[in-house]
Amino acid sequence: MSDSPAGSTSLEFGVLGTAGIARKAVIPAIAASDHTVGAVASRDAARAERFAAENGIPRSYGSYEALLDDDALDAVYVPLPNGAHAEWTKRAADAGLHVLCEKPLAADADEARDAVAHCDERGVTLMEAFMYRYHPRTERAVALAADELDDVRTVTATFRFPLYDRPNDVRLDPDLAGGSLMDVGCYPVSLARTVLGEPDRAYAHAGDTRGAGVDTELAGVLSYDDGRSARVASGFDTQLVQRYRVDATNGWVEVERAFDAPTDEPVELTYEIDGRRGAETFPAVDQYRLQVEHFAERVADGSAPLTDGEEAVANMAVIDALAESAADGGPVDL
Repeated sequence: MSDSPAGSTSLEFGVLGTAGIARKAVIPAIAASDHTVGAVASRDAARAERFAAENGIPRSYGSYEALLDDDALDAVYVPLPNGAHAEWTKRAADAGLHVLCEKPLAADADEARDAVAHCDERGVTLMEAFMYRYHPRTERAVALAADELDDVRTVTATFRFPLYDRPNDVRLDPDLAGGSLMDVGCYPVSLARTVLGEPDRAYAHAGDTRGAGVDTELAGVLSYDDGRSARVASGFDTQLVQRYRVDATNGWVEVERAFDAPTDEPVELTYEIDGRRGAETFPAVDQYRLQVEHFAERVADGSAPLTDGEEAVANMAVIDALAESAADGGPVDL
C-alpha cells in the first residue's frame, strides 16, 4: 500500500476472473479513483493476457493461485460465479489480501459465515459489493424512511431483466449457485432489510421457465410479527425493471432505476410525506467508484464496511429462507 496524493491509503487490486461486471464497471471505477488494478487472472492464460491488454492492466496470470502469489497486491476483487465466491475469498484471505467480493458472498448463509470467520481470523477486510448502498440517492431514501416516515408498514422491491438466448450463462447453472434470486433478487432483499430490519418469516413462489434447475422468476413475501411486510421479486424472463417503494402511515418514498443506477446522468427519488409531495434529483455519480473508495477507507482505518461480512450473512439467511419456501411451498421461519 502507498499513500495517495490525498494522504489516504492507495490500494493495488488484483481481479480474479474476467467477468463483464469487472470490465464494464469495477475496473474503470478503480482506475478513476486513487487506486489501481495491478493484475488479472483467468484459468485461460491467453484470455487473461488479452483482458489485461484491453483494460490497461500491467500483469496477467493463467491461474487464480498465481495472482494470489503476487506480492505487489493489497486486495482482490472477486467477480467469479456465485458458487466460487466463498472459496476464493478465503484463499485470498490466506494470502493476506483484503477482499471486495461480488454479491452474494456465498452460496448459502452457512458458507457465508465460514468465509466471514476465515477473513476475521486472518485479519483482512471483507466487503460484499452491493454498490447501490453507496449511492447518495440510496443513502437519502434510507434516511427519509428512518427519519421522516412514521411507522413504515410495507416495502415493495423488484429487480428483473431479460436473460434471453444465453442457455449456457453461469446464472442458469445450479452448480454455480445461479438463479434470479441469487443474481438480482439479493438487491430487493437487501433493500427491504435495510429499511425494515430482519424479518420473522419468508414465503416465496418460483418458476423455472428454462428447465435449467434454477429459478428464473421469483416472488416472495417477508413478514414481521408486528404486521409489517415486504414484497420482493426477481426474474430473467421479462424486460428490465428495478424499483422500490417504501410506504408508511404518513407517506411514501419511491425510486426507479433503483439498483444499477446510470453513472452518466442524474437520477431522482420521489416522495409524499405529510401531504408534501416532491422529487429530489441527484447528480450523476459512479456508485462503483464510491464503493471502491469506501472499501479502501475501511482497509485503511480497520473499521467494518457498511456491507460487511455480518451484513452478508444476514442477507443470505433471508435468501436461503425464500429459496427453501419456494422449494417446499410453505412459510419458513427465520
